[in-house]
Amino acid sequence: MRLATIRTRVGSRAARVDGTRVVELPFADLGELLTHPAWATAAQADGPARSVSDVDFAPLVPRPGKIICLGLNYRSHISEMAHEMPAHPTLFAKFADALIGAHDDIHLPPESTAVDWEAELGIVIGADARRAGRDEAAAAIAGFTVVNDVTMRDWQRRTLQWLQGKTFEHTTPLGPVLVTGDELGGVEPDLQLRCEVDGRLMQESRTSDLVFTPPDIVAYVSTIVTLRPGDVISTGTPAGVGDARRPPVYLREGQIVRTSIEGIGELVNRCVISPARSTTSSALEVAR
Repeated sequence: MRLATIRTRVGSRAARVDGTRVVELPFADLGELLTHPAWATAAQADGPARSVSDVDFAPLVPRPGKIICLGLNYRSHISEMAHEMPAHPTLFAKFADALIGAHDDIHLPPESTAVDWEAELGIVIGADARRAGRDEAAAAIAGFTVVNDVTMRDWQRRTLQWLQGKTFEHTTPLGPVLVTGDELGGVEPDLQLRCEVDGRLMQESRTSDLVFTPPDIVAYVSTIVTLRPGDVISTGTPAGVGDARRPPVYLREGQIVRTSIEGIGELVNRCVISPARSTTSSALEVAR
């Protein structure tokens, strides 16, 4: 099953993607749908339908209660950054104001000169999980999505804590859809992940290179805090980030970032300079 949050004339709506059709569901967004005790059944409801080419995708979960992210979780990326293999997941957080839709603009903050791309597999939680064992953690995963953990490297390095470089507003595309594990080979999928900038391939790896798998991650995070339906976990990025290149390469105004994961879909986002004051994100029409 493939689920999304779309923008309509009367506000956002949860939706089911059936091939080239998108069917609106009677929930405000995917986060609300996932709080339904039988969300998988509720997602089969009928409703107004339109072509997927006419849909404006909002952030997959517009206001998740938690956005937990992992750093240093691909063996290839750990190697390129010259770090030792971690014994435990490296965790940080984002706020919902960082999220944008699958075709929205990435806002490059004028305060940063080192904005980097980070293609990542996202986990969306579908059931409460607290101190979960591995099987319970696996069962709490509603499905998977695509994330780009766009990072302000100069701000990230200001202190030992990464938060300030990770959660600038309107920088993190999330979507376009959630795909349930049964369509991807289970809760430990082996999927190709890619990131292109202006058509140039920057990252290409497989999720089998993850150090900590999705069930491991959910179990670990649930030891710290209760995970609830609609929470999002971004599982880390593989090798190929701009900061590891010599010389480093960073995003510039006007560039197009295309982030894709096999079997899920892609994010296509143009980089623009962030306005002086906060504005409402608008969808970007780009060639798909």
